[in-house]
Amino acid sequence: MPKASLRDIRKRIASVRSTQQITKAMKMVATAKLRRAQESILANRPYAAKMFEVLCSLAARTSPDVHPL
Repeated sequence: MPKASLRDIRKRIASVRSTQQITKAMKMVATAKLRRAQESILANRPYAAKMFEVLCSLAARTSPDVHPL
């Protein structure tokens, strides 16, 4: 196996650094998207809880003959 030249080694180091930069940027984007999704979920929890409460209330008031569940 031939020995790598100094130029090849420097190109490889530059390539690895470039890949690291891209990976870091991708992680930052993913983190921002995850944070946004988590904030959206937390903001919608009161709405979901109230909807569940309303549906349970409606189901309790419906006669068993009409209610399929």
